[in-house]
Amino acid sequence: MTQIKIFDTTLRDGEQSPGVNLNQLEKLELAKQLERFGVDVMEAGFPASSQGDFNAVKKIAETVKNVSVAGLARAVKSDIDACWEALKNAENPRLHVFIATSPIHMKYKLKKSPEEVIETAVEMVKYGKQFFDHVEWSAEDASRSDLDFLAKIIEKVIDAGATVINLPDTVGYTMPREYGAMFRYMKENVPNIDKVDLSCHCHDDLGMALANSFAAIENGATQVEGTINGIGERAGNASLEEFGVALTIRNDYYPYQTNLVLKEIKRTSDMVSKFTGMTVPGNKAVVGRNAFAHESGIHQDGVLKNAETYEIITPELVGVQSNNLVLGKHSGRHAFTDKIKQLGFTLTDDKIKEAFVAFKSLTDRKKEVTDDDLFAILTDIQTDTSNIKRYSLQEFKVQYGSSDKPNATVTLHTPDDDIIEKTATGQGSVEALYNTLDQIIKEETHLTDFQLNSIGKGRDALAEVHVSLTVEDVHVTGRGSAQDVLEAAVQAYLNGVNRAIYKTTTDKV
Repeated sequence: MTQIKIFDTTLRDGEQSPGVNLNQLEKLELAKQLERFGVDVMEAGFPASSQGDFNAVKKIAETVKNVSVAGLARAVKSDIDACWEALKNAENPRLHVFIATSPIHMKYKLKKSPEEVIETAVEMVKYGKQFFDHVEWSAEDASRSDLDFLAKIIEKVIDAGATVINLPDTVGYTMPREYGAMFRYMKENVPNIDKVDLSCHCHDDLGMALANSFAAIENGATQVEGTINGIGERAGNASLEEFGVALTIRNDYYPYQTNLVLKEIKRTSDMVSKFTGMTVPGNKAVVGRNAFAHESGIHQDGVLKNAETYEIITPELVGVQSNNLVLGKHSGRHAFTDKIKQLGFTLTDDKIKEAFVAFKSLTDRKKEVTDDDLFAILTDIQTDTSNIKRYSLQEFKVQYGSSDKPNATVTLHTPDDDIIEKTATGQGSVEALYNTLDQIIKEETHLTDFQLNSIGKGRDALAEVHVSLTVEDVHVTGRGSAQDVLEAAVQAYLNGVNRAIYKTTTDKV
């Protein structure tokens, strides 16, 4: 069985999804979950892009021990220097340096001749090799590059010290047969190609990312790059959970294996969805809520008689439990702490106490508390930014009738330690609340998006609200969960504002 390495770029390419803005605490929690998921390499970010990203990559590199941590760099010495400073304390640091190789990119973006591009690529790989044992070199827009030129530059960067060659379909343009042929061409025409791992990185603009990834490994690629839930720029990247499950289900066809721990898929997918605010579509392969739902009577009858009639993936394979009722109002602290460990969280004693109080409060209002409910509580507490001055909700009231204009009163504790109460109206209850909040919050704030979802099922399900905001020209996202939709909406708005304050504070560190 050929071993396929998994290169996860959720924290870098995934975060480049429109509207996604992860803070350092969220990136760190995702990194720890990706480690549990079993990826071989995680691209933690682009250290040269901002102080905040540099700090996050540095923290991840110092925390994660069982995964190679990579940083992205342009073919520029200062970018490589930033990567080394961020990654030098990692257990297994890796540089990922790229330069464009397609005619259109070289001419219009780089404004360099092919010979100049080769010279720059070789120089930067040699420079990076002074610091990093592992250097991945990427030919940006490889799928639209001239194959002879690509073979020529690859040979030279391997001689310069590259250990991985990545041939990305940067704009999601190519078809599986073409993409596979490019890898086969390099295997047959680059004399020193056997000295490196060949890697594929596919975007999903034409819906071909996963198919192209399989075409690549069929033709010599030994590393697959992608993201959880397939998030990423534009239409996203190849979905790693789909790739891992497909290899397992079709091991009769594909003689490949990975180190992925498939039972961690649901938890990893849920965490990415929660932190990014990108809800997983119900019909999404492997992790969508309908992946194991059979509405057709014929399908239901078949599944009841023999699950394999229509179910090729068992829920348990990807970590979906058929009965995820976890704890009730009479559950004690010891059982609660054990459940935290089962869910993969490592909390301080103070945070365990805080989580237990939140759990007990929920059991007073909700009869059945599930894994999903507990997951929502724990992720919010683990990524809480209460160590900084922030706005916190003291109380809110809304008066509304079908023939009346909504009227909202909100009392907040401000970062200046003041208690302020204001009242405002709006066309709807949420608008009235947000208009009231804007009267108290001193930062200039604009709402750009609002999403409402439920956690679990039933009338007593938790509501989860995601918002996108600009706060003093800083773009952030916010989230809030509560049994009351309006409370969740208020908490999401305040979370977004507090995240902007946190981002401004940590970016200066």
